[in-house]
Amino acid sequence: MESEMNYWLYKSEPNVYGIDDLKNEPTRTTCWEGVRNYQARNNLQAAKTGDLVFFYHSVVKPPAIAGIAKVVKEAYTDHFAFEPSHKYFDPKSNPEKPRWFMVDIEFVEKFDTPVTLETIKQEPALKEMVLLNNSRLSVQPVSAREWQFILELAKQ
Repeated sequence: MESEMNYWLYKSEPNVYGIDDLKNEPTRTTCWEGVRNYQARNNLQAAKTGDLVFFYHSVVKPPAIAGIAKVVKEAYTDHFAFEPSHKYFDPKSNPEKPRWFMVDIEFVEKFDTPVTLETIKQEPALKEMVLLNNSRLSVQPVSAREWQFILELAKQ
């Protein structure tokens, strides 16, 4: 029995790491590290190989979905939590019982025209989106219906 595909939205500040950085990686893949929120971590852990991800640029004007990535490696320990010199170090994290995880994603596509947060807010069909109701969550689910609707917006 084939499992159903899940859809996600991962937020990143493009001045830190944007869709172009992912596109320009030699393997077009990267680890999605540094998640330090339990709900976002749980969402990362729920992601399965092949799930699709909207790559969202936050803390930029205008904030927008810039493109699509795909999960290529399911959740594994975020080892940066154990490195005291790393910006994602967590002194309470324990390698025997890790608290933080990451996944690997691969570039799929960059939208010619990003789908802005303002556009999303104006669409009644998207009013239940986590993006609009829990805007600070950095890794969030997207329903199949929302996914298809946003793909249509991206093509316009």
